[in-house]
Amino acid sequence: MLNHKCVECGVSFYMGHQGYLFVKTLSPLPHPLEKHNGQWYYLPYESLEELEKSLLQLQQELGDLFEHIKGGLSTTEERPYITFPLNLLLMRIVQRDVVNVIQNGELMSFIQPIISLQKNDELYGYESLLRTGGNHSITPGQLFSTAEKTGMLSLLDQRAREVAIQARKNFIQPGVKSFINFLPSTIYNPDFCLQHTFHLVTQYNIDPADLVFEVVETEKIEDINHLKNILYTYKREGMKVALDDVGAGFSTLETLKMLQPDYVKIDRHYVDHCDQISEKQSFLAQVMGIAKDLGIIVLAEGIERKEELEYCREIGIDLAQGYYIGKPALPSNIFIYGGK
Repeated sequence: MLNHKCVECGVSFYMGHQGYLFVKTLSPLPHPLEKHNGQWYYLPYESLEELEKSLLQLQQELGDLFEHIKGGLSTTEERPYITFPLNLLLMRIVQRDVVNVIQNGELMSFIQPIISLQKNDELYGYESLLRTGGNHSITPGQLFSTAEKTGMLSLLDQRAREVAIQARKNFIQPGVKSFINFLPSTIYNPDFCLQHTFHLVTQYNIDPADLVFEVVETEKIEDINHLKNILYTYKREGMKVALDDVGAGFSTLETLKMLQPDYVKIDRHYVDHCDQISEKQSFLAQVMGIAKDLGIIVLAEGIERKEELEYCREIGIDLAQGYYIGKPALPSNIFIYGGK
């Protein structure tokens, strides 16, 4: 059975500038909500500003009950098919500008180069990083924070994967890897939720072996078995997987052993001045030992100094990424350290 939250993935949330707010509850609701029929109440509104004001007033009057009642919007007096908890509905109205960007705004993929330290710094791949386009200047952090608060992470994560795959098709040569972030919590049923991504790979005639899907650093791993199932689903389709930011928070060395990804990316904290700090050198040695035993490719991210790069090369780290090598940029503007 699919998780009930699947309704949020790929489904647009329509915010008509005029329409009706519908609320479903067993308890009588205060004026100005009017009884519709059965358990339903409704309230007409003439603007989103008016709707926001009405929801805030209702929140004040209902108190804690507000978040346990569901509501939806409609442009007619017919009840909506999809409803949400009122606190979620209110958040979507309050954050409507960012919500519109998440749903329909122009998104683009910046890319940051990754080089092979053991092969003369030749280009190995790019990490795809989500950015907004057009007249919007919304940071990725703000996008994902708003998406989390409004229950739209699944939709945003899906769109981010789509623009990354499109950018790869248009700008990246076959044989060069694309590292694409994903949020495990948005994938409730891997066989179902990832079909959109797999369809895009087929549609754009991309070799699955050129794609590396990585668990992003902001995601907390709560269910290792579920994550293992997601990684297995990617691998079954011929793609590679990476564990990001090992050493930071949830990404421990034990997690690395349990998940056994194709790649491991070492957190910037352990790369910063690794040429000078013995504790960081000890941690890097541990990662390298485990990775060698399991056949995992190691990537040092966040390299900002030549000394860091050379130390990572010296101890056998395979790949490197960071501002010293190349900053994230539009594919047409990319510059790589060393001119390679």
